[in-house]
Amino acid sequence: MGVHYPEVGVCGLSCRLCPHYHTVGESRCSGCKGEMRMTVGCPFITCAVKRKGIEFCWECEDGGSCKRWAEHRRLGRERDSFVCYAALEDNIAVIERIGIEAFADEQRLREVQASARAARCRR
Repeated sequence: MGVHYPEVGVCGLSCRLCPHYHTVGESRCSGCKGEMRMTVGCPFITCAVKRKGIEFCWECEDGGSCKRWAEHRRLGRERDSFVCYAALEDNIAVIERIGIEAFADEQRLREVQASARAARCRR
């Protein structure tokens, strides 16, 4: 299985919204499916990518009934103030509506726009 969207997490997380994705230096994260994260893993990487050979939880035949993924999404909505987790459920809805490729393109555009705004603020 090849990784086609390293900046979109197995669970639907948008890495482009994460501050660690934009950090310069050793603490920079190359995305949920970057080399380091794939080695260390998370329960979703282990289950979907390593065991089932799929890139995303929603591609799994058990996705709709997966308790771990449902709990992860619920906690993102209810308890997590980290912007990339707070948007998780919305990300999944958008992906289901427009597809992963269009979602990834949209996230790249948002990243470029945010960088341009930040550059203007620094002036």
